[in-house]
Amino acid sequence: MASDTKAPAPADASQTGHSIDIKAIILFYCVTFAVAAAIASPLWTSGRGLRFQSARLLLSSLLLAPAAGVLAVRLLLPSSIKPLVRATGLGLGPWKQTFGYWLFAWFGFTLIGLATPFISAFFGLLHLDLQNFSGYRELLVARLAAPALERYSIQTIVLFHLLSLLIAPLFNGIFTFGEEWGWRGFLLPKLLPLGQWPALVLTGVLWGIWHAPVTLLGYDYPFHPKLGMVLMTLFCIVFGTLLGWLRLATGSVWPAVIGHAAMDAVGEFTYVLAAAGQKIDTAQVTILGWSGWILPLLIILFLVWLKQLPVPPR
Repeated sequence: MASDTKAPAPADASQTGHSIDIKAIILFYCVTFAVAAAIASPLWTSGRGLRFQSARLLLSSLLLAPAAGVLAVRLLLPSSIKPLVRATGLGLGPWKQTFGYWLFAWFGFTLIGLATPFISAFFGLLHLDLQNFSGYRELLVARLAAPALERYSIQTIVLFHLLSLLIAPLFNGIFTFGEEWGWRGFLLPKLLPLGQWPALVLTGVLWGIWHAPVTLLGYDYPFHPKLGMVLMTLFCIVFGTLLGWLRLATGSVWPAVIGHAAMDAVGEFTYVLAAAGQKIDTAQVTILGWSGWILPLLIILFLVWLKQLPVPPR
């Protein structure tokens, strides 16, 4: 049991140049994409798209598709994924030595999301209302949360929102595990024979394309459904690189699960600070837009400068 839970060398750099397990990768991706397409199919067949009555439940269920892909490989190609805990990073790894990475996972992605609206405003893409939070007020009314405005001031609600971001990764991680176990837990290590950078980029590309069944309906990029496929793929490459760095540096998938959970929690923070009466184009603002990629790209460049990317073997 001890050998099964022991993490591999964080970077798995020794895999570079080895043969790639193409059968397992193809099986994983085909199952993952097929399950996602099946889950999203009612959105298409109903003709209502994202307005379908159970759309929110279906979108949450999509997160389980990559986990289904891992289980399919475990069932049909068991030798490709042994031992399961070590191969997919389910152990904690040397967490005491890598605790800083866990802190970055929890707070780093949150800080990126908190900074994003200010970066967007700097480029003139967004007007902020830091006093009355008029845009957030509009959003709460639209979501039928007006009674909260009668009970609390908008400033108090914003404070509650900020405080909730500190614990959100704990709860969101329940949902993001399904994705991260597939993309960073299984797929990224499987692609490492190509080299770390190709593995990180290709994982991001495949992750982005996987979103097609809902992205083409306007999810995430409602003003650009078709262009959204390109934008989502770029988003997944940028943020997937940071999530992959956490996975490789710690030997565990859990920091990536936490980072993804934090990222999802803070994704709408731009709407909290935005002034009312403006069009928010996610192709340009929020962490989904190009202005939201500036800070993570700078962090990636900083990691390269520190020689932490590619992750050195230990």
